[in-house]
Amino acid sequence: MMERLLDVKSLTMDFGGLRAVDQVNLDVCQGEIVALIGPNGAGKTTFFNCITGIYAPSDGEISVIPPGKKPIRINGFKPHKITQAGMARTFQNIRLFPNMTVLENVMLGRHCRTTSKILGAILRGSHTRREEEETVDFSYHLLEKMGLEKYANEFAKNLPYGAQRRLEIARAMATEPFLLLLDEPAAGMNPQETKELDDLITKIKNEEGISILLIEHDMKLVMNISDRIFVMEYGREIAKGTPLEIRENPKVIEAYLGEEVHA
Repeated sequence: MMERLLDVKSLTMDFGGLRAVDQVNLDVCQGEIVALIGPNGAGKTTFFNCITGIYAPSDGEISVIPPGKKPIRINGFKPHKITQAGMARTFQNIRLFPNMTVLENVMLGRHCRTTSKILGAILRGSHTRREEEETVDFSYHLLEKMGLEKYANEFAKNLPYGAQRRLEIARAMATEPFLLLLDEPAAGMNPQETKELDDLITKIKNEEGISILLIEHDMKLVMNISDRIFVMEYGREIAKGTPLEIRENPKVIEAYLGEEVHA
């Protein structure tokens, strides 16, 4: 039995009279890539926003379980506290700091893992200097893993689109998560960039030991890399299973995928 890292039970989110997420259950285990799919308006991003502290859910239980440790109930946690607990995310719309360098963007991601405070930064004692050097080294090494080291001193806004997407993933990984949440990472990518992303996500799981939960519309990518898939429609979960089970599920085919799932 694989160790569970994320356990979401009966998650519900109401906006006034509208129920955007309706009693959804989802879990992610160690060593897994799990996809959350569904048409626009199914409630996928609202679900992500609930489990990462952007929204406080109306009902339900959200727990993260760091490997080998006790569960942490994260309902009501602020986003930075959830990141500290070991769950990091990217966004559907790229949220880089465009006028900072690629290396500086990744260094910012290290902030939740450093101990120097404002006074330390002003006085620049030996501990602060050592931590800064370690942050630079760690961040550059991460850029190498992501194939972005040649852009280290470029402004983020000057990167090709696919490289900006990879940079956002690198910044999330700089927080040293055990679970990485990717919100439509292939959005806007051409087929070659999507293939590179496919390889990168698999590499992150296999080489870094980071489990992944992703929302994605690109069914080819989802079917290629996912261990399990959860399907939502109108805020509810309508199916879950392996890519093969989802591909063959008549409810899913009828609701969303049509023939494109066979692509």
